[in-house]
Amino acid sequence: MTLAASDQTITGARRGSLPLSAAWRRFWRYPSPWALAALLLVASAARLAVGDWSVSDAVVAAAIVVAFPFQEWIVHVVVLHWRPRRIGRLRIDPLLARKHRLHHADPRDEALVFIAWQVLLYVIPLDAAIALLAFPRTGNGLTFLMLAGGLGLGYEWSHYLIHSDYRPVSRAYRAIWRNHRLHHYKNEHYWFTVTTSGTADRVLRTYPDPAHVPTSPTARSLHAQPPTQPAGVSPARPD
Repeated sequence: MTLAASDQTITGARRGSLPLSAAWRRFWRYPSPWALAALLLVASAARLAVGDWSVSDAVVAAAIVVAFPFQEWIVHVVVLHWRPRRIGRLRIDPLLARKHRLHHADPRDEALVFIAWQVLLYVIPLDAAIALLAFPRTGNGLTFLMLAGGLGLGYEWSHYLIHSDYRPVSRAYRAIWRNHRLHHYKNEHYWFTVTTSGTADRVLRTYPDPAHVPTSPTARSLHAQPPTQPAGVSPARPD
């Protein structure tokens, strides 16, 4: 069976076809898009008010856009796929890692697709602090903050759409849709980027040919021991 013919087996079944307009309305039911949109609007208004544009703003913007897929990869691998650890009596298991394990267990639960609002309570102030303290010019810092809001919002929209019943139309969107669903339904050790496909994953060697990658028995139960499969029994297909 070719990879194209096994699309449903590899990337999960759909319950129907969701129009893009309906997906857009559902997207705004959750708090993180509102928080990131507010960050984008406030940062953009402040950036326009400050003015003092220069070539350095384009350099900052380009650097952030290039770095973003690598940031996605690092956060996904290091934070989201964090394996719980114990140091003495202390169990280290951050909220983001716990939420992400639930997300893998049920990729169709809409609420688990979005960044937890508790996380944004410190991520957005942290971004603001970086904007104010890490750049020599206020304008550059606000450019950074504007991009942080815009790229964060784009990440949330892409991630939500991939897990929704919206069917890919464009070639570009189909590529990121397939990339991320392979991560969830084929093998959780590969395909870590969400808003792009074959960028950071190619550089960091987590973009194999899916036809040569075994289906992982723990894609839906991160860090669990793989179940023993009786001889001659095939793994269950994803929901």
